[in-house]
Amino acid sequence: MLYSRRAFLKQTVCIFASFGFSFIPSWAGSINLKQGLIKTKRSPYFKKLNNKSIMCTLCPKHCVVADGQRGYCEVRENREGIYYSLVYGNPCAVHIDPIEKKPFFHVLPGSGVFSIATAGCNLDCKFCQNWEISQAKPEETLNYDLPPSKVVALAKEYNCSAIASTYVEPTIFYEYMYDIGRITAKENILNTCHSNGYINPEPLKALCKYLDAACIDLKAFSEKFYQQETEGNLAPVLNTLKILKEQGVHIEIVNLVIPTKNDNMKIIREMVEWIKETLGSYIPLHFSRFYPRYKLKNLPPTPVQTLEQARDLALKAGLKYVYIGNVPGHPGENTYCPHCHKLIVRRLGYYIEAIYIKKGRCGYCGFPIYGVWSTKNSNTKANRFNTASKIKVAGIPKRGKNTRLVKMAPKAEPNKSVL
Repeated sequence: MLYSRRAFLKQTVCIFASFGFSFIPSWAGSINLKQGLIKTKRSPYFKKLNNKSIMCTLCPKHCVVADGQRGYCEVRENREGIYYSLVYGNPCAVHIDPIEKKPFFHVLPGSGVFSIATAGCNLDCKFCQNWEISQAKPEETLNYDLPPSKVVALAKEYNCSAIASTYVEPTIFYEYMYDIGRITAKENILNTCHSNGYINPEPLKALCKYLDAACIDLKAFSEKFYQQETEGNLAPVLNTLKILKEQGVHIEIVNLVIPTKNDNMKIIREMVEWIKETLGSYIPLHFSRFYPRYKLKNLPPTPVQTLEQARDLALKAGLKYVYIGNVPGHPGENTYCPHCHKLIVRRLGYYIEAIYIKKGRCGYCGFPIYGVWSTKNSNTKANRFNTASKIKVAGIPKRGKNTRLVKMAPKAEPNKSVL
């Protein structure tokens, strides 16, 4: 029997505190926590239609929404012909994570990232790990009153090197993420996101002015998979990756390998070749292990051998940084120099055990390593990537116009709940 995402959610008892979403430290007594809507903000991305209807232009779904109704994501509402976000400054999940959890393996290893999410999503992935909030309406979750300025203040207080809009699709709380980025652009904090890439070009390009790094879920290289398993389409995601590269945003890609769904090695090869030819051989690719979740509890976890096969395929095809995720202790978690092939970052799950990178270069042979490694404060020149060397390496993206320097932050405690 098939259930809609809303019907599935209503049949499940969700106690958010058990997931770590509702813990408040002693200093946070002034932060209001309540179930339901807190604030709204007018969306800049919609078109007015007849009879007070509107068309949302934020994501590729292009929802046509009548007066008093909401779009697919359930967090945007038409009020008398004006489209509003219902989740601006209203996160239901606030945590400090290791940045490796996003996963970013080439961004300030070992540092802490201040992670936030609201209710809602613009896809319905049958394998979603956070469906308890991604498929909820904002009035169904416990929410905090955290305006962008407060988010940045807390990130600074906890010595976080970055803020991440994550856990659900951050496009649905676009205005919130954008305004956070406008503030971090003046601070020594990176603005990052983990996204499904399902966003239209115009809002994405505007966001890139204030976005330092993006981890994109490329869920499969199959239109059929996207339509059947996510209620989305592949082409907009590929276009998002192209735009991120053009805008100079640091990119990492995650492919969750699901048994019988997207583990065909021929299709994985096509995906790898597209990444190499379109984005470059130095873009990090994470093959992540699937565990039974949400609507795919009938499937087994991904065999480690399948992940190893995918990784070997990608490396032989010419990608330089290919990882195996959700298998703690596997050698595929580590970073190896693509020139001398020595281990330069040793990981154990989300922990960094050793780093052999100096000023953005391999500590053994001096080869430049793609990523955001050790950075320093500067008020004059913008430079997200280390440029100590003038050696040109094919495949390493050029720096964006809006990049800047930040300070390295102390290491993070894994899965630490802030609120």
